[in-house]
Amino acid sequence: MILTVTPNPSLDRTYEVPSLDRGEVIRATAERMDPGGKGVNVSRAVAAAGRRTVAVLPLGGAPGALVAELLDQQGIEVAPVPVAGATRSNIALAESDGVLTKINAPGPELSGAERELLLETVRRQSREAAWIACCGSLPRGLAPSWYADLVARSHAAGARIALDTSGPALLAALRERPDVVKPNAEELSGAVGRPLATVGNAVKAAEELRERGARAVLASLGADGQLLVSEQGTWFGSARVEAVRSNVGAGDSSLAGFLIAGGSGSEALASAVAHGAAAVRLPGSVMPTPGDLDPAAVTVTSDVPFDRALQEPVS
Repeated sequence: MILTVTPNPSLDRTYEVPSLDRGEVIRATAERMDPGGKGVNVSRAVAAAGRRTVAVLPLGGAPGALVAELLDQQGIEVAPVPVAGATRSNIALAESDGVLTKINAPGPELSGAERELLLETVRRQSREAAWIACCGSLPRGLAPSWYADLVARSHAAGARIALDTSGPALLAALRERPDVVKPNAEELSGAVGRPLATVGNAVKAAEELRERGARAVLASLGADGQLLVSEQGTWFGSARVEAVRSNVGAGDSSLAGFLIAGGSGSEALASAVAHGAAAVRLPGSVMPTPGDLDPAAVTVTSDVPFDRALQEPVS
C-alpha cells in the first residue's frame, strides 16, 4: 500500500480552450473536475495502476466533501482530517498547443489542533504502508519545518518517505534524510541557488541535495526526461512523446510509477518515465492506466549525457 499525504488539497477544474486571449470571452471545448493536490494525484495514479492507496488530507466545506466523493469513486481510500476552513478550488486553462495556465487558491489556515491531528492520522495510517509520499505546498498554519517533523516521525516508525515539495520546506526536510526527493528542474535550481542549463548541471544539483541529506533524488527535467541520482548510481531516462495534451499531474504520475516499481534503481526510473510520458498524452489531470503506458518508447541509461543542453533551461 502507498500512503499519500497532501497538506493542501484542492478541487481542480480544468478547461480546454483553443487559445488564451486576455480580456476576451473564451469558450471552452471541454471541461473536467478532479480532486487535486500533488499527493492526491499520486494516489490517483497508484489506483489507476490497480494498486491500493490511502490518501491522508485535510478536508473542509462543500469542496472538501466533493473531493472525498470523487476520490471514493476512483477507488481511493480516504483518511480525512476535518478542518474548519473550506478546501481550496483551483482552475487550469489548457490551450490546444499544450500551454497550461493555472490559478491556484491559497487554501484554508490550519489550527494547532488540526496540524497535530494531521500528523497523528499519518501515524495511524502508515502501519501498512510500503511508502509514504508527502507532496505539495504547505497550507497557511504549517511552518516550513512541518515536513521535516513528518519525515522524522515516519522514519522513527520504520516507514520510507518520498518527498515532493519545494523551497524552504524542502530544504528544512533534507536534514531528516528523506528516502527520495522529487524536484522538477525549477525546484532543483531553486534548492541549490543557481541556474541549470545542461543535464550535467542538473546532476550536480541533485548530488548537492544528496550531500545535504536526501538519500536519492528523482528529478523531472520536463521534455528532456528524468534523472535518478542515488547511492546505487546515476541514470538518465527519456521517452518519445509525439503530442502533449496536458502536463497537469504528470510529475505526480511519474512519482507514482517510481514507487509502484519499488522506488529505487533503473527499473523504477523507467516506470517513472513511462508514467509521466503517458500522463502528458491525456486530458486535464487524467492519470494513466497500464494500457496507456508505452514501455518501448522509454530509454534509460547510466551513460548520462552531461553536456546536453536542456530544452527548457532554468535561469
